[in-house]
Amino acid sequence: MHIVKNILLTGSHGKPIPTDIFYLHTGQAKPVVIYAHGFNGFKDWANFDLIAGQFASAGFVFIKFNFSHNGTTPEQPEEFTDLEAYANNNYTIELDDLGTVIDWALSPGNEHSSQINKDQVYLIGHSRGGGIALIKAAEDTRIKSVATWASVHKCKTPWGGWPTDKIVEWKEKGVTHITNSRTKQEMPLYYQLYENYQNNKERLNIQGALQKLEIPLLFCHGIDDTSVPVEKAYTLHRWHPSAELFLVPSDHVFGRKHPWTENHLPQAMQEVVEQTIVFFNEASRES
Repeated sequence: MHIVKNILLTGSHGKPIPTDIFYLHTGQAKPVVIYAHGFNGFKDWANFDLIAGQFASAGFVFIKFNFSHNGTTPEQPEEFTDLEAYANNNYTIELDDLGTVIDWALSPGNEHSSQINKDQVYLIGHSRGGGIALIKAAEDTRIKSVATWASVHKCKTPWGGWPTDKIVEWKEKGVTHITNSRTKQEMPLYYQLYENYQNNKERLNIQGALQKLEIPLLFCHGIDDTSVPVEKAYTLHRWHPSAELFLVPSDHVFGRKHPWTENHLPQAMQEVVEQTIVFFNEASRES
């Protein structure tokens, strides 16, 4: 298997986008799957290479990347050390980053481009990344199929459930903090995140994006998800009834944790991976 990690793509917002690519050397171009991580996530969270390897073994080119402002750095891609970037992250930056990765994947300047079938571009997005993937698919006709894993239904992470007085305080101070439950870091969020949503409501409307999409969609969700309750998956499905809905008895991350030191995935995550591979294989046959 050919694996290249931490390729530094030039982002459009002043910071690089570390990117990994996995594939088997074959004599033909393959569908490409691009994975967008979620809030407080990164491309290597819980040994994501195990998942990337399964997709590559199944005949896909698999690409995963760190959003440019997710708080990690090329030198420390699994640690939140750039909290200023984290505080300045927002939804449109992530949409632009995903666009940059798609452009690179399909560019003749990509040294791996001969391995990629440019007519079979698929996205996976986890949690907030699921919303980003759906919106990008509605904007970019190159994307032919999307699978979401525990996706949000609104671009309001993490402030969607906050009371009005907390939003007002956020505006007055210009910054608020949330605790990263894993690292115990106090993570800063500048008020620009809220403003970014308010200024781009139409673009960031996931329901509106779904109504535009006429490509195959798969919504995977854990029944016991407490971060994004399974009701949100039912909402997405109600907005796009022709999508496939795949539920497993698990949590927001399908039984994984970081760091993940085992060489196999938990059962729920394995089921989601296998279902997604089947789904994209079907999309490939129909295209």
